[in-house]
Amino acid sequence: MAGLQSGAPTPQEMTVHSQSKVLQISFSDGAEFRIPFELMRVYSPSAEVMGHGPGQEVLQSGKKDVGLDGLEPVGNYAVQPSFSDGHNSGIFSWDYLYFLGSQQDKLWSDYTARLAEAGVTRDTPMPEKAGKSCGSH
Repeated sequence: MAGLQSGAPTPQEMTVHSQSKVLQISFSDGAEFRIPFELMRVYSPSAEVMGHGPGQEVLQSGKKDVGLDGLEPVGNYAVQPSFSDGHNSGIFSWDYLYFLGSQQDKLWSDYTARLAEAGVTRDTPMPEKAGKSCGSH
């Protein structure tokens, strides 16, 4: 099934912490992660963020205070969050959530380095989209 590798850990419990802005997930292998909403948003597996292929990723900025308005199940393999900035097209498989949780130190480091390279911060608003359109967003 898409989003699940055979024998991969699956979530046993998921808690949305709105005030601290983290998704707490306990997995079947005993791992537990507190994934910040901002990290989920800037690494959303959507075409809007990831593009349609390698090298087409879109750096997300201004997501420091993003909230989570909803979290809908997708079959028995994923969830689809609705973020407070209107983004709701990413489908987060159990494997991807485990990846985000287990690699968050490296992902944060990579993200802040890309922001610095672009001369923006976590607070810098995203530039307006001008004439850019894609049917998958």
